[in-house]
Amino acid sequence: MSTVACPDCEARVSLDTPVLNEIVECAECRSELEVLSTDPVVLGRAPEVEEDWGE
Repeated sequence: MSTVACPDCEARVSLDTPVLNEIVECAECRSELEVLSTDPVVLGRAPEVEEDWGE
């Protein structure tokens, strides 16, 4: 299990088995975070979902 700081609020986020590009949620601030690296574990803000309007 890995524990890393949320990049938004600095709360500790626990991950059982971090997977690259996995989306997790911070329990404290509810930010959606993406696993950017697994060794060492690095979290960043998940990209916003954008609609393509069929383009």
